[in-house]
Amino acid sequence: MNLYRWILTLSLAITVAATSAVCFGQAAAEKKEIYNESADARAEIREALAKATAEHKRVIVVFGANWCFDCHVLDTAFHRSDLAPILAANYEVVHVDIGKGEKNQDLMKQYEVPMKRGIPGLAVLDADGKLVYSQKNGEFENARALKPEDFLAFLNKWKPGAQSR
Repeated sequence: MNLYRWILTLSLAITVAATSAVCFGQAAAEKKEIYNESADARAEIREALAKATAEHKRVIVVFGANWCFDCHVLDTAFHRSDLAPILAANYEVVHVDIGKGEKNQDLMKQYEVPMKRGIPGLAVLDADGKLVYSQKNGEFENARALKPEDFLAFLNKWKPGAQSR
């Protein structure tokens, strides 16, 4: 009976571990490609600005990479049921891949987001492409430590019609 219990417990543990690994793998695979590594970032920003102009929105440019855990945390936060409607109503979002730090550095400089402060790095543009906000101090670098209210405050502060710099 002891051997039977041990085998049953071991089998259950293996099943739970395998199921967890599959679920974790699926979740990671679903979020793996937030940043299109072959995208033309300038073209995507132009498209977002055109949409923002037509829909009276602003553009959030998110500099990051698929390997960046906090980039995934930020993306997950932006898809929360309480934040997604605010984001959709007020912003176009462009994810700009920085690779391992070698890509799109000219855009980071143009939008005054210092690479040395970490990623994700955000810039907010008005519909005309004017820089309204740039993350200078790594505010989102440790996105995992931010609360939903922090993301909400950011979105509300920089949405169209709110205060500017």
